[in-house]
Amino acid sequence: MDQSLTEQEMMGVKGKRPHILAVPFPVQGHVRPLMKFSQQIANHGIKVTFVNTEYIHAKVVAAMSEEDKEQRSIELTSIPDGLMPDDDRNNGFIINKSLRRTLPRNLTNLMEKVSCDEKISCVIADITIGWILDDIQKMGAEPVAFLPGAAAEMALTHHIPKLIEAGNLDMNGTMVQNELILSDEIPSWRKNELIWCVSGDLNTQKLFFEFFRTAERSAHHAKWLLCNTFHEIESSACKLIPKICPVGPLLSSNNLKSSAGGGSFWVEDTTCLSWLDNQPDGSVIYVSFGSVAAFSQDQINELALGLELSSRPFLWVVRSNLANGLHAEYPNGFLERVAERAKIVEWTPQEQVLAHSSVGCFLSHCGWNSTVEGLSMGIPFLCWPYFADQFHNQNYICSMWKIGLSLNPNESGLRSRHEIKTKIEMLFADYGIKTNALKLKDLALKSVSESGSSFRNFETFVDHLKKRR
Repeated sequence: MDQSLTEQEMMGVKGKRPHILAVPFPVQGHVRPLMKFSQQIANHGIKVTFVNTEYIHAKVVAAMSEEDKEQRSIELTSIPDGLMPDDDRNNGFIINKSLRRTLPRNLTNLMEKVSCDEKISCVIADITIGWILDDIQKMGAEPVAFLPGAAAEMALTHHIPKLIEAGNLDMNGTMVQNELILSDEIPSWRKNELIWCVSGDLNTQKLFFEFFRTAERSAHHAKWLLCNTFHEIESSACKLIPKICPVGPLLSSNNLKSSAGGGSFWVEDTTCLSWLDNQPDGSVIYVSFGSVAAFSQDQINELALGLELSSRPFLWVVRSNLANGLHAEYPNGFLERVAERAKIVEWTPQEQVLAHSSVGCFLSHCGWNSTVEGLSMGIPFLCWPYFADQFHNQNYICSMWKIGLSLNPNESGLRSRHEIKTKIEMLFADYGIKTNALKLKDLALKSVSESGSSFRNFETFVDHLKKRR
């Protein structure tokens, strides 16, 4: 994003440099973007201590390559999450409840310990745990919130009180009308597309809704709201949020000292890159549903057969728990039939994959990290949202930016092999979508290049941090 300090310059500020504490919510989609941002800050001579829970810290360190360990410019540390070994750490409600009980004391103790060398001047906390920011300010550190998702998500969250007052939402977070519009330039939300929506489970939805209402209140304690987006694609949403500072897209390539940046919970299988080297330009379907999405075995069968019917090479990320927590099985004879044109791995260095010339399509769950990474590489999308903000991200991709197509479920709720095959063919034949994707790529890269909008915002924030030391 910016030129890093020379070693001589860093030596000159040693002992006087600002000290930042970065605290993500302990899930993959929140840890990784904040770690990328922390690396960029550290490249400017600022000390950053990155705080994961002990469980997540172990996963991150185990997954890091030796190169990342050597090049890493931030300090990694950990605190307990308050859970027992057998507790479900994939359940956001369980994690959040435990963190509400234990994080304030654990973080206070950590701040007192690490401040002995260099006093902490600022804490950057994920907005999901933004309730710690009030206590942070009382301890003399500047409170900053980090938004790993789209600005539209925060705009919606920010307007919850007004939407309730206007009768657009009830107290359970359910839409009263069929459509919710914040601005003509932001895709509308339909019923069951709200971030907190849980179809058929009102009690869980109420918990999710309160989660976001707390985030809305927490934002008021923050001095800055840093967001992994850029002004050119979300200008309307940004206008609706006080104090927002777009600093995205957060890409590992922004870090001059690291090619990957760390933060992954799984070991990245780099053999897929040499496999991609042997595929024709723009030919490969890259399939990845992120770290959380899970599917029935029937749906995995349909996806496998749809990829087979496409007759195109594909790189498919199949986590060990993709089949509703279990290892996925494949249709009889599938692996043998596609062996010449398929690569199946558990995890990839995604940015490097998306930047590869052979990749022509990203079949994605539309998580925000994957969305900004894909559009930054100029890759058209096939959209398969799973939950939360992913449905609205799909609306951005298909309706507003016009850089992808949606995969629609049938009456049984399955994306059929024929739907998958048909949409793959349509996407590869649509030169308008590819043209739009390349235009967005240019906008994204310009925003983080010198004089770009996110570049300037980042510089302003870094200058502010240095003045606080």
